[in-house]
Amino acid sequence: MNNTAGTPGTAVRPPGRGTAPLSPEHENAMRFYGPDIARDPVPLYEEVRRRFGPVAPILLDGDIPAWFVLGYRELHHVTGRPEWFARDCRRWNLWDHVHDSWPLLPYVMWTPSVMFTEGAEHQRRAGAIGDALDATDRADLHALCRRVSDRLVDQFAGDGEADLVSQYAHQIPAAVVARLYGLPEPEVPGMVRDILLSLDVTADAARAHQRVQERMRRIVGERRARPRDDVPSRLLLHPAGLTDEEVVIDLLVIMSAAQAPTGNWIGNTLRLMLLDDDFSLTLQGGRSSAGEALNEVLWKNTPTQNFIGRWAVQACELGGRRINRGDLLVLGLAAANCDPRLNTGDLGIHGTNRAQMSFGHGEHGCPFPAPETAEVIARTAVETLLDRLPDVRMAVRPEQLRWRPSVWMRGLFELPARFSPITG
Repeated sequence: MNNTAGTPGTAVRPPGRGTAPLSPEHENAMRFYGPDIARDPVPLYEEVRRRFGPVAPILLDGDIPAWFVLGYRELHHVTGRPEWFARDCRRWNLWDHVHDSWPLLPYVMWTPSVMFTEGAEHQRRAGAIGDALDATDRADLHALCRRVSDRLVDQFAGDGEADLVSQYAHQIPAAVVARLYGLPEPEVPGMVRDILLSLDVTADAARAHQRVQERMRRIVGERRARPRDDVPSRLLLHPAGLTDEEVVIDLLVIMSAAQAPTGNWIGNTLRLMLLDDDFSLTLQGGRSSAGEALNEVLWKNTPTQNFIGRWAVQACELGGRRINRGDLLVLGLAAANCDPRLNTGDLGIHGTNRAQMSFGHGEHGCPFPAPETAEVIARTAVETLLDRLPDVRMAVRPEQLRWRPSVWMRGLFELPARFSPITG
């Protein structure tokens, strides 16, 4: 699962004061923020790797020091050792130096969600989520994704043009998950709008998040009284014995974790297939390359670029660096995927190899079957669009496409496309 800002519950943090102290290794660290840092992430990761190796000292917003784990082997080690690199952010040794206005605060504030649990408690919460999702029939899920995708295409098919990000890719994940939650059909559009608003940086985000939270509380209350065959009911009835508040907060985590990464996965894949000759040759009704394109995006342009994070349980050495107890580690998922030590010389490896780190790894990676569910949503969305609009093509030059300026997520502002209008 990915970091989700604004998760409900009681946030815990000491008051921030002063400037964070720098260790000798951080005195020449690279700043991991600013207007230019996210324009082209691949050269950025190459430069960090060249200067510092597989574990790099970086400065987050406000020059807060952290460690950037960008080696594939080192990232695999960190994510596979929760007893050494844990998720409970209250371990952070710099809390006293983080101000209330710090822009990354929503990503590190402790809340009583599955995101920050550890050990047996994490297994209890994550296990319930995995079981609730796994009980969804795969054929039913595919049919649901197809219906959602078809309805969206219907809305612009007669226009001959569309923005495949705002009108399509970003609409699909929340719409699918809302229906898996058993939300009444008339309420789904409002839920989707509020989810998109809550994840954006606008004045309406907090109010939208509050509305989403209120909907989750109402659904949980209704399912506690009258269970149905949906994800909230399965969580409430699970042997793990989740409380209503735990179910509410974890439903919000699932929704937030699914929306932005899966929406950007769809958008980034459509961009690849429209621009890359290896894939565009099969657009005329072709389906065989959709899965390969989706996997290539995870390797080369993964939606979740970097992830906060892990906190060192004790002092240790990692990638030749001295890590102190309580240090923050930023997981460089995209950088690890392009680690040159993975280069086997096989140019086709990214189409079939699924060992990328885009969904994380270990007990705090996306719990099964969340990655499978996301892939069903994304693949069905891509295939449906190509089936319905076989001559779809880019409406602007590739260099005109604008990436959102973030080192955390990789996604387009828009993907303008044209196609032959479909009427009747």
